[in-house]
Amino acid sequence: QVQLVESGGGAVQAGGSLRLSCKVSGYPNWNRSGWLRQAPGKVPEGVAVIGIQSGGSSTYYADSVKGRFTISQDNAVNTVYLQMDSLKAEDTAIYYCASGWTGGSASPLSPFWHYWGQGTQVTVSS
Repeated sequence: QVQLVESGGGAVQAGGSLRLSCKVSGYPNWNRSGWLRQAPGKVPEGVAVIGIQSGGSSTYYADSVKGRFTISQDNAVNTVYLQMDSLKAEDTAIYYCASGWTGGSASPLSPFWHYWGQGTQVTVSS
């Protein structure tokens, strides 16, 4: 059974930082993961994606977080991270970790994932 468990959310002031973690278990072919977020009254938004290939990794970021967020993955502990710096009030949302890409050739930031975590709240006050 595949499980994704997020941690690291919380409340922070604008300009601050948080690091989210997502522990992945039960997924032997895990090689691509993403972070998405959903603000109240809005549809889920892809934030960052990382794909691991034999020659290295590829990352994708939403324009709204480029230069501020960094996605990374540690295969030794089956965990994907999202380092969030220079946080803004508009980053406030529930953040979800996802894996098991089902989107084919769609944009990597699309919300087409089979497995989702339970979500972790990030609140940024201005």
